[in-house]
Amino acid sequence: DVTGGWYDAGDFGKYVVNGGISAWTLMDLYEQLPSAFADGAQRIPENANGIPDILDEARWELEFLLSMQVPEGQTLAGMAHHKMHDESWAAMPMVPPSEVDNDNENAKPAVGRYLYAPSTAATLNLAAVAAQCSRIWQDLETAFAARCLDSAEKAWDAAVAHPDVYAGNAPGSGGGNYDDTNVTDEFYWAAAELYITTGAEEYRSYLLGSSEFGKVEAFDWGHTAPLGSISLAMVKNNLPADKLALLKGNFISYSEKLSSTLQQGGYPALIEGDYPWGSNGTMLNNMILLADAYQLSGNSGTLDTLTMGMDYILGANTLNKSFVSGYGSYPMQHPHHRFWANDPSRGFPPPPAGVVSGGVNFNPTDDAALKVNLSELPAAKRYQDELAAFSTNEVTINWNAPLVWMA
Repeated sequence: DVTGGWYDAGDFGKYVVNGGISAWTLMDLYEQLPSAFADGAQRIPENANGIPDILDEARWELEFLLSMQVPEGQTLAGMAHHKMHDESWAAMPMVPPSEVDNDNENAKPAVGRYLYAPSTAATLNLAAVAAQCSRIWQDLETAFAARCLDSAEKAWDAAVAHPDVYAGNAPGSGGGNYDDTNVTDEFYWAAAELYITTGAEEYRSYLLGSSEFGKVEAFDWGHTAPLGSISLAMVKNNLPADKLALLKGNFISYSEKLSSTLQQGGYPALIEGDYPWGSNGTMLNNMILLADAYQLSGNSGTLDTLTMGMDYILGANTLNKSFVSGYGSYPMQHPHHRFWANDPSRGFPPPPAGVVSGGVNFNPTDDAALKVNLSELPAAKRYQDELAAFSTNEVTINWNAPLVWMA
């Protein structure tokens, strides 16, 4: 039963590697600033249950991630299935489907919805996020904390036993591959989270011996080493003072690099080189690193750089466009999304306030972009606020999570 959890993006797929970084981001925000998040502050079903609302929201995804773990007694026990999604892409626009049972003829849709094979990357995402979950919930709900730690340790052991089960091109066309054949970063991240939570020497030795130790750079679902570095730098642990100093220095160095990059451009885009797919997500994650660097250094210039980065997201860009729905005088209104299609005549609502678009893409590939020769424009203008523009205007959980962190 893998019901629950967040739909990933404009589609109805659910992916452990993207869900992992998204849930981690919300929990990292709470772990760094618990006093800012109360119970009963948000309009969610779990409102006023004694748990901070941001953790209730994270748990909705955590329960799904835990359910993706292969049970004991089965082949690859302890590993996590990589993803689940439809056999083929759902129509656009479309109301969310009910979760289905492919073995029940009365509940089986015309196009099936399937669980895909486990992967080492997904398993390590589960190990990292479940370990983080365990220490955060320890004083809130001990039974859930224990369940998360048990899952995390089993996932770690399974990944160590199966270190090269990679996700590649899967059959069917109803979801993204999220393929990843280099998992040294996920091993480091998982070891860091497990070490902070348990203090066990096994994890300490692994993370200190990793080539990824201390890495601070742009991150995303496929490059997760900086998540381990964030946790080690910002959450109390027993690493030696020289290792903690190294981490601090790396955060400060990267913040200085981002500040220099921003000063070289005409607009405050916190990104190096060309604008990748989901450039806004990259910038928002860079802002998290800047915020951490500011907390470690107290350098007000770092905070200025961060603030200018948010200015870009909210309209100080070549398009005069706020990439966040409901904010600014010219906000994003037509995301690539199955049911936030902004077509009330057919029953599809606009996006709620606070949804961030992927943004400018140096290499737009969708038909909407090709029709208007978008790639012939200057790189910083390659964006369309259109439903069909999936390469520039899709929305995803792993881009919105850092927007929550920054907000």
